[in-house]
Amino acid sequence: MNETETLIGALLDDSWLTLEQLAAACAADVAWLEAHIEAGLLPQATSLGGVWRFSSATLRRARRLRQIERDFDAVPELAGLVSDLIEEIERLRAQLARHGL
Repeated sequence: MNETETLIGALLDDSWLTLEQLAAACAADVAWLEAHIEAGLLPQATSLGGVWRFSSATLRRARRLRQIERDFDAVPELAGLVSDLIEEIERLRAQLARHGL
């Protein structure tokens, strides 16, 4: 099993990806990720000492952005807005489920 295949599986919450690993897991290039970070479309991204680290939440969001841009030929800002709305719906559904609704 190579590194890319490993990244396709679930990422543990206490694990972090590098910029290059995240790019490979999203089938994107590093420049695409850097542009989205600079645009504020990956707010979960953290930089420690100039080294980017990405969580599983960032991986999910980056994959979602990439898919929306690809499938609907959407500009990054629109993909970010759609991702925000999807994440809000998921959060509200989880809240309803916790309350038994």
